[in-house]
Amino acid sequence: MYKFEYDLLGDSKRTAYIQDLSAGDEGKTKTIMGWVHTRRDMGNIIFINLRDVTGMVQVVFNPENGMQMHAKAHKLRNEYVVAVTGEVATRPKDMINEDMEKGDIEFIAKELKILNASDELPVQVNEKMSADEDLRLKYRYLDLRRPDLQKKIKLRHNIIFEMRKFLSNHKFYEIETPILMRSTPEGARDYLVPSRIYKGKFFALPQSPQIYKQLLMISGFDRYFQIAHCFRDEDLRADRQPEFTQLDLEMSFVQEEDVFQITEQLFQHIFKSTLDTDLPIPFPRIDYDEAMLKFGTDKPDLRFGLEIKDLTETLAESDFRVFSSVIKKGGVVRAINAKGCADYTRSEVDKLEHQAKELGAKGLARMRFQDEKLESNITKFFSEEEKGQIADILEAEEDDLLLFVADKEKIACKVLADLRNNLGKKLNLINEDEFNFVWVTNFPLFEWNGDEEKWETAHHMFTLPKEEDIPKLDEPDKYGEITGQLYDLVCNGVELSSGSIRCHIPEIQKKIFNVIGIEEEEINQRFGFFMKSFKYGTPPHGGIAPGIDRIVMLMSGADSIRDVIAFPKTLQATDIMSESPSEVDPDMLEELGIEISEIE
Repeated sequence: MYKFEYDLLGDSKRTAYIQDLSAGDEGKTKTIMGWVHTRRDMGNIIFINLRDVTGMVQVVFNPENGMQMHAKAHKLRNEYVVAVTGEVATRPKDMINEDMEKGDIEFIAKELKILNASDELPVQVNEKMSADEDLRLKYRYLDLRRPDLQKKIKLRHNIIFEMRKFLSNHKFYEIETPILMRSTPEGARDYLVPSRIYKGKFFALPQSPQIYKQLLMISGFDRYFQIAHCFRDEDLRADRQPEFTQLDLEMSFVQEEDVFQITEQLFQHIFKSTLDTDLPIPFPRIDYDEAMLKFGTDKPDLRFGLEIKDLTETLAESDFRVFSSVIKKGGVVRAINAKGCADYTRSEVDKLEHQAKELGAKGLARMRFQDEKLESNITKFFSEEEKGQIADILEAEEDDLLLFVADKEKIACKVLADLRNNLGKKLNLINEDEFNFVWVTNFPLFEWNGDEEKWETAHHMFTLPKEEDIPKLDEPDKYGEITGQLYDLVCNGVELSSGSIRCHIPEIQKKIFNVIGIEEEEINQRFGFFMKSFKYGTPPHGGIAPGIDRIVMLMSGADSIRDVIAFPKTLQATDIMSESPSEVDPDMLEELGIEISEIE
């Protein structure tokens, strides 16, 4: 490698960002600084594309403007850090680079300072790179130089800025809540922090600021918000991280409608101010039961049809025992119409069945609608009336492929929801430029855990039941009928926000604890300070917590929330760049009173 002394910045001062340069600056002297994105050394004239955080421009090094400068420019390589002083020049119309934002101008260099060099890169900083994600995350500081990734991170900044602005203008106060708190059960495992002073005792990192934001309502702040960092030790996926960020907000003296209105106005504001996209409000609403019936999920993607249809009642007495026996055992028969897919090959249909079985189904029955009738090796088991009803309910037309699942309702929903989403993509039914919001409301407050044979809360334990369902808290056989004042905001099949009207009456809160098996002693141990606060005048209150990572992922068109977080963890919950989690000095463990048992 050529050895040379780097230039120091000295009295050089950046006078413009690349984004600020324009044809109106022609002939003006500017100093710009950044990284060499690409270079073309033509011998006599050297061209580089110089990149800073705002954009990119072509810089021209001509020996006529200084031989010493030109000789130094020969040393430039990709990702060298430079300061260039020169003049803005307008390109002739036939030489405008349409692929570059500043393609109508170029920068004629008069002075060059090489501020730092760069070794050969382990990952390339360009938009056509296809490096393995683990390698990109190991060198995340290089990955973050990519203009596309920087664009996503800058969008994140703009979204959060507009959130703060909107909420501040609507009488919300931004208040920070503790990061070190008491461990409380909230549905996932806590990350624990040992105390050095109180050996054997631990803080927990917050899964959410749930208890504290309710305490702020009890404190009389009326409207609170926070850009909150949350931590959950759970299995990961594309839209989940062990540490994530949410917009947490809470309001006193409100009902569901008030939360809906402020949330819709907030989303309308951030979409308009950051993407110049107009969102029509109010957003449509769908009951949880209807969402599960029609789409098999409480996160429905409404950009396309392919609704799931229920055939349970229609086929309850069918001679096809695969269906009728499932129904008699309390299961369901549901189906979806894959429009125009009757020509699917055997291998294509087998692949769909394999996917269904991977999700827990015993199989995937199918029929084709051709020549105005149903065709399949199972149609002989159905009467003409039943076949007519099947065709009518599924709105079968020529060359449609009908797919059936007979199983427990939970499995049928899971399988058909996945099948529906896959078909939506495969059949090009989804408009990727559309943002389709929907409120999912009226969730059950409790759900039965058959493995552990106990009731659990469907969302969280601090939710007020619907007023008419409160008496059912005293009737164990009706726990499953209790509806909570719970709501999710979903867009394009992604759950962006979840919230509820909170339980503010201590007697009702204790009954909810009791239903899920938390008795008096444990209530006092885990929530004593919280329950005590209820005795001193707790206002009715409710709120919602939009997930910022998911919002930015959706608005930027990213495939994963890892692309919109500056330094994310991998799917194995590790930081490859800093090699964490890691072992710590034994002296630190001794100071904390912790001994590590032998690990296989």
